Amino acid sequence: MMDWTPIVLVIFKLLVLGTGMFFAIKWHYDQGQKQKDSAAEMRAVLRTGGKVVVVFMLLLLGLGLITFVLSRLIGLDMTFP
Repeated sequence: MMDWTPIVLVIFKLLVLGTGMFFAIKWHYDQGQKQKDSAAEMRAVLRTGGKVVVVFMLLLLGLGLITFVLSRLIGLDMTFP
């Protein structure tokens, strides 16, 4: 005999997630209809995205440098073969 609990819970999960996805897509679509994309707004978004990428790359470079220095300090061999 099969247990009915997993069947009910999976169906409930699919209904909840499906409803959530529907309303999320609808909300984003409605927000896009409200706002008219202007060229200045697009430039601002691209500029901000560029700044985020630059900051991320600098942080990544700094983390790599700190890791390299720290590994050399504790005696790990960091030479290439």
